Amino acid sequence: MSALKLDEPQYVRTKRRKAFGGGSVFVYLISAVVVALTLGPVLYGVISGFRTNTDLARNPSGLPDVWTLENYGNILTGDRFWGYAFNSTMIALVTTAIVVIAGVMAAYPLARYQFRLREPLYMVFVMGLLFPVAVAVIPLFIMISNDMNLGDTVWGVALPQAAFALPTTIIILRPFLMALPKEIEEAALIDGASRIGFFWRILLPLSGPGMVTVGVLAFVGSWNAYLLPLLLLRDDGAKTLPLGVADFSTRYATDMVGVFAYTSLAMIPALIFFLSLQNRIVNGLQGAVKG
Repeated sequence: MSALKLDEPQYVRTKRRKAFGGGSVFVYLISAVVVALTLGPVLYGVISGFRTNTDLARNPSGLPDVWTLENYGNILTGDRFWGYAFNSTMIALVTTAIVVIAGVMAAYPLARYQFRLREPLYMVFVMGLLFPVAVAVIPLFIMISNDMNLGDTVWGVALPQAAFALPTTIIILRPFLMALPKEIEEAALIDGASRIGFFWRILLPLSGPGMVTVGVLAFVGSWNAYLLPLLLLRDDGAKTLPLGVADFSTRYATDMVGVFAYTSLAMIPALIFFLSLQNRIVNGLQGAVKG
């Protein structure tokens, strides 16, 4: 009987733990709060774009009395929005291509070759994470605009953005390349493949998840960039969507619902792109950690 009494509290605790999921209810509650705080402003901006200024002033926190597509329609039918979107897309694509190609080529010798200064050289890229863009904006402006004559061009913005994205790229890709078994490389070399052939035919396909991860991060980061385009793109025809949002907000400061609609449309492409590839991003980061 005494043994039964001693075991009963443990049994009750086990049942209670199973009923509440071992604390999972608290985890789900915290997750729900974080999601609400994250998505709440986004949903508020999207919904406010369907309202009128009078409706927004009368009831800022409520739903629209009458849903209207006029705000979104005016922006989509204008030529400035699509021009800004095209510029953002081109800069993001060029930046992503440079980041992926240069990143994997730089990470390959740091991961697969043994040489004297390999780790100190890798630490240079790690320290690049501590170097903020704001510190280099003035030298970059002088070099890109005056010395290289690349102001108001896609390359003038894409090159510095890719340079600042390379440290993260190399840190993510290096574990992928190091995790590949040396036996695969040795077998390829025995079969007559060169190191360059091994790099193009075997290593690149196997490191696909990591390349997709750094590519998506570079694309989204370039799409949302504001400081560098603000300094390097002075011509209205060369500006990106974040700059277009700022210009629209300044020009039509009293049209709050229009600003909400413009901001919502500007963030949708990057949001869709990121969400569609989020599983690949998670797999890529997991592979980097495991490596």
